[in-house]
Amino acid sequence: MKYQERKPAVLVLEDGSVYYGKAIGTLGTATGEICFNTGMTGYQEIFTDPSYFGQILVSTVSHIGNYGIHNDEIESSDLNIAGLVCKKFTDQYYSRSSASKSIQEYFEELGLSGISDVDTRAIVRHIRDSGAMNAIISSEELDVEILKTKVKEIPSMTGLELSSKVATKEPYLFGDENAEFKVAVLDLGVKRSILSCLADRGCYLKVFPMNTSIEDMTMWSPDGFMLSNGPGDPSAMSDVIETVKRMTELEIPIFGICLGHQVLSLASGLTTRKMHNGHRGVNHPVINLQTGKCEVTSQNHGFVVEKESLSNNSDIEITHTHLNDNTLAGIKFKNKKIFSVQYHPEASAGPHDSRYLFDDFIANISEMVKRNKAVVS
Repeated sequence: MKYQERKPAVLVLEDGSVYYGKAIGTLGTATGEICFNTGMTGYQEIFTDPSYFGQILVSTVSHIGNYGIHNDEIESSDLNIAGLVCKKFTDQYYSRSSASKSIQEYFEELGLSGISDVDTRAIVRHIRDSGAMNAIISSEELDVEILKTKVKEIPSMTGLELSSKVATKEPYLFGDENAEFKVAVLDLGVKRSILSCLADRGCYLKVFPMNTSIEDMTMWSPDGFMLSNGPGDPSAMSDVIETVKRMTELEIPIFGICLGHQVLSLASGLTTRKMHNGHRGVNHPVINLQTGKCEVTSQNHGFVVEKESLSNNSDIEITHTHLNDNTLAGIKFKNKKIFSVQYHPEASAGPHDSRYLFDDFIANISEMVKRNKAVVS
């Protein structure tokens, strides 16, 4: 394939910082909150993670696209990042024979715009020091003054509800209908690998839209509830918070991941806050306070549950803490089969350091099912 010179593009941050580079993907304009991910691989899984909806992603790894696109390595059917910022972009050739297409073809098919050939180390240092902010990428409008005006019009992530943009609109089933247990998944932007981890452990799943009532979910007679990951500000999801609050009043095990963890916390009287620049990567160290063991975890969140707010609910205790900044990374209810974590145990960061959490959830379900059968008999 003959090399084609890529068109110019420009990245403008909310604070007026400007970076010039080359256009990647489709020619156009992308807007959103800029963030960075420190993962060295797994770009396709990251791009398709619904939790990234509404965010322009800066990749800290030098090369993006070098191993192409594989149909089995997606977390949803869509590209969910708003735009991509990278150093080197392999737009034509890729190393893996099993790949189905180049990343440039993938971006063009799904209409994603981005910018490459910029100093990503300088951008990451700037975001790390200055904090999360909105940004705009354009390869169709190169007038910086116009872009500086447009970037100020982008809504702030604080107070923004985004799960409704990525969650399913209709319930659907996943897994073997003859499986031992039934788990109702409240979809806030669920990753497919979460569903797979549950199905692999003997669960038949029904994935419900985020606005589903507790009555509709319990009509399916689930043995457990999964609260999924997703994008946006959890405090903006008042209806979901109320549903989860009612869910915790039932004698059914609950497991929350990322946004699901935050919503569960809010439903229990805890509070959340916007982080300076969030946690996004596949090498975040977390300590399990109950076992004393550390886990290498995958994380992607810009909000966090405030430790100090645990004084609002004495029935909850901290189970996990992030070792880099001592933020809260996991909780459990003292007298119920309910727990959640801020990170992603379905990912293969450790590679399997955190998969035990799914086993713990299944153990809770199994114990509850046996107890209910004993009561009936």
